[in-house]
Amino acid sequence: MTQAATLAEAFSDICLMDAPLNTRLAAYASKLRELNFPFSEAYDDLVARLYAGEVGHDAPSVGTLMPSFMLPSRSGALVSLEDLVANGPLVISFNRGHWCPFCKIELSAISEYHSEIERAGAYAVSIMPDRQSLLGDLRAMTRDAILILTDIDNGYALSLGLAMWVGENLKSLMRGRGYHLDAFQGNDGWFLPLPATFVVGRDSTVLARFVDPDFRKRMEIDEILAALNTGPR
Repeated sequence: MTQAATLAEAFSDICLMDAPLNTRLAAYASKLRELNFPFSEAYDDLVARLYAGEVGHDAPSVGTLMPSFMLPSRSGALVSLEDLVANGPLVISFNRGHWCPFCKIELSAISEYHSEIERAGAYAVSIMPDRQSLLGDLRAMTRDAILILTDIDNGYALSLGLAMWVGENLKSLMRGRGYHLDAFQGNDGWFLPLPATFVVGRDSTVLARFVDPDFRKRMEIDEILAALNTGPR
């Protein structure tokens, strides 16, 4: 556990930890509690609501086809699932946004294993609702190793059953901390995607997936690599 006195210090230390991804994520969640950060209790309440509502239950399962999408990239060009899998298997990560520490820890970890993913003939894609103009720091943090696509108004996440309303309590807390989803996404819905990871083969078949209403947990890098190295290419 990091001994940092602030969340910013803890985040920096955790990103550099030589530990499995979920150990890093648990360390950040623990630091939220340790510092009595109001998000900690609000996140617990939200996760309980997501479990009760079985959010993510109907997301694509292993062995089924990943539904197609067409989403804008950094250049503004629309990118389709078919365009991407034509070049190799994909690691698709749904992320809450460029502002989310848990997502940044995950994407940082994925970018660390860019070479291993590339050796498997694959590459990583992050899908999030934030506008492309806001993603410069995240691209720099991940060394441009991950293609980031914008899911406008969470349309694709909604179609997969992976969207959640944050609720009035968390909305108020986020605004107080400068997390203005209305500005980040260009709408006032205050919806976020449920973070989830799908490993998709060249035929668009889901080879592995991780979907958990507790968005503080993510697919381990070892599981991603195992799916890429054992699945069809």
